[in-house]
Amino acid sequence: MDTIVTLLYYLLTAYVAVLLVRNFLKRKNWQEEVLYILVLIPFILRLLRLK
Repeated sequence: MDTIVTLLYYLLTAYVAVLLVRNFLKRKNWQEEVLYILVLIPFILRLLRLK
């Protein structure tokens, strides 16, 4: 049961990270791009299993 929850957690994290990257690529304003990168960093670290 614990592995299913962990798998779902990582899938959800990956999904949100993909959405953030997609929105990042659509932006033209560099300030919004920096904001997306700052929000994306914790998701990438979580996917790499770093805290």
